[in-house]
Amino acid sequence: MLITIDKRGSINLPLAIRKALSLGQGSCLDLSVEEGGKITLHPVAIYRTVRLGERGLAKLKEARESGRGELPQWVRKDMQDARTDSDE
Repeated sequence: MLITIDKRGSINLPLAIRKALSLGQGSCLDLSVEEGGKITLHPVAIYRTVRLGERGLAKLKEARESGRGELPQWVRKDMQDARTDSDE
């Protein structure tokens, strides 16, 4: 499939490829240049992360233990997965 680079250096992926890979506006692709100049694009999913220091984790623990209010499911999930950089 032949595509053209425009004056800004951008390329357009044909609709058939975007549909086949479920790509849309805001989708991310990882680009790599391999031996011989071969260019490879791989779709990637970007997930938000929240990084907290020790003080932030302490406040989060206090909030968890208070039992007050109801947080949205995505916040509860992020809270479950929270850790410090030193945990990695």
